[in-house]
Amino acid sequence: MKSSTPLKPSLKKARMTQPSPKQTKPSGPVPKKARPASDASVNITAKEKGKERAVANTKTKTKKIATAVSDPSSSTSLPTTFKVICGSYEKLLYGLEGTVTCEDSKYSFHLKPIFIFPAHVSCIKAVAASPQGGKWLATGSADEIVKVWDLRRRKEIGGLMHHEGSITHLEFPSRSYLLSASEDGTLALFRARDWAVLRTLKGHKGRVNSLAVHQSCKVALSVGKDRTLRMWDLMRGKGSASTKLGKEAELVRWSTDGSLFAVQTQNTIDIYSTDMELLHSITHSSRLHDIKFCRRVDGGGELLLAGGEDKKLSIYDVPKDHAKIPTIIADLVGHTNRVKAVDHIRVALPEGSSRTSTTVICTISSDGKVRLFDLAALPASSEERTQLEPVEEYDTKGTRLTCVALADGESDVKAPANGKRKRDDDEDEEDGEEGAQWASQQHSGSDDEDDGGSAGGGDGSSDDAE
Repeated sequence: MKSSTPLKPSLKKARMTQPSPKQTKPSGPVPKKARPASDASVNITAKEKGKERAVANTKTKTKKIATAVSDPSSSTSLPTTFKVICGSYEKLLYGLEGTVTCEDSKYSFHLKPIFIFPAHVSCIKAVAASPQGGKWLATGSADEIVKVWDLRRRKEIGGLMHHEGSITHLEFPSRSYLLSASEDGTLALFRARDWAVLRTLKGHKGRVNSLAVHQSCKVALSVGKDRTLRMWDLMRGKGSASTKLGKEAELVRWSTDGSLFAVQTQNTIDIYSTDMELLHSITHSSRLHDIKFCRRVDGGGELLLAGGEDKKLSIYDVPKDHAKIPTIIADLVGHTNRVKAVDHIRVALPEGSSRTSTTVICTISSDGKVRLFDLAALPASSEERTQLEPVEEYDTKGTRLTCVALADGESDVKAPANGKRKRDDDEDEEDGEEGAQWASQQHSGSDDEDDGGSAGGGDGSSDDAE
């Protein structure tokens, strides 16, 4: 792969890597050169004059953005199809399209490959898809590069050459921003409009294993090799709190309503309240590789999905009364090797189906299989532990899958003939409003920081507040 020596932070000019003859060739036009990060215009270090007015003007927009992100499933915007994106040790990136058909009120799921190709020069360790439309895909690798892809046009946008260590975790707080974690001990916040680095969050002493962004998009959590849990103020771009865990945590996840978060270490899941108070410590029957919160299809109750070495995905019921300990109510079976990762998405079902929508759970395993489960099959209440079988699967023929992300496909909202352009314009306008809100919040916090870096033109790093 050809590249020029990048400035830091920078966007590397990227070219789609061609698959071998035996692999499916990705479709789409040749990618254009990505806009360099130096084009960014947000000034992080605004002066005191006018700060209060700027914050006041964006208060309404803040509420609007937080609501949009926290809405788990708006019936008017649910996708009718979805995409499954998987990374692997073999450097291959798999893209599968998920569809739903209905016959005699019974619906069924289908998976078909839409692209398979080597996306990095080393194993792929993290994938993330942007919410609310699934336009952007980010992949992170041991090659220290975060690559950005346009899922709609199926082309590569560029490579973010910011980190100096393997990429360990990626997450889109919203469709306008990307947060990354790395073995270099830092987190980085990128703006999707031009992929400029807005902030580099420093504080961990060693590898960052996982991060999680609160549904408000204002706060993030991270855990790492230094055995600490850190909380970050994303509005000001600095650390706000930290606590010593006494063990190296592997994953951290927020609950769907943002009232709890879970920290996973080997076969242990610790449940915390938002003030970092340990509520419960759950010992699973086997070593875990992934956990994720999810809502019930009916009733709105909280669930915790946990997959690991026992070759199945266990579903914990999380009581509304946080004093009660979560218990396993169901197992999703079918894999013949460890479950490596899990993700879920809510989709609209075709007309004539027995219900209007459902939640699809996707698991990947070291057996090379991608399996789909319908969460609507989970009983609303049951005294006995239930087993759910997969409703669809895709076999990669032995590929060692490492990570998975589900993205929105087509929506059931019909657009006019020129709707595509209108949709793009609307997105640009919303992204601009959200960007202004983030920028003004950064302005209001600039006096609390010593470095005061600017977006795009410099590293913009921030030290952690102990």
